[in-house]
Amino acid sequence: MLSGVLALLASGAVAAEKPTRFWNLTSKTVIILRLSHAGSGEYGDNVAVGDEDGVDHDERARIVGLPSGRYDLELKFKGGRVCFVRNMEIVTGKVFSVEDKDLTACTKS
Repeated sequence: MLSGVLALLASGAVAAEKPTRFWNLTSKTVIILRLSHAGSGEYGDNVAVGDEDGVDHDERARIVGLPSGRYDLELKFKGGRVCFVRNMEIVTGKVFSVEDKDLTACTKS
C-alpha cells in the first residue's frame, strides 16, 4: 500500500513539473502571443518567446510561469494579422491549443 501511495505522489510531482505549452493549430505562423486575464483587456508581454521565427502550424511552444486560469489571447501572425481568442481556460502543465475556428475580431492583413 505504501508503494502505491509513493507512486501516486511521484506521478503528481512529475505532472507538476511539466511545462505549459501552446499548440498552434491555426493555418498561419504565430509571431506574438500575449495573454490577459479574461475580460481585463490588460495584455502582457509575448509569452511564446522561445522560438525566434514564430510558432508554426502544428508546433508547440513552451510557456513559462503561467498560473492556471481563464485568459483572453491576442495572437499576431506573420504578415501582420492580429486575432483574439476570448475566455480560454489554461491549466498549468497542460497543453492548450488554438485553431482557426477559435479566432475572433481579426484585423485584415
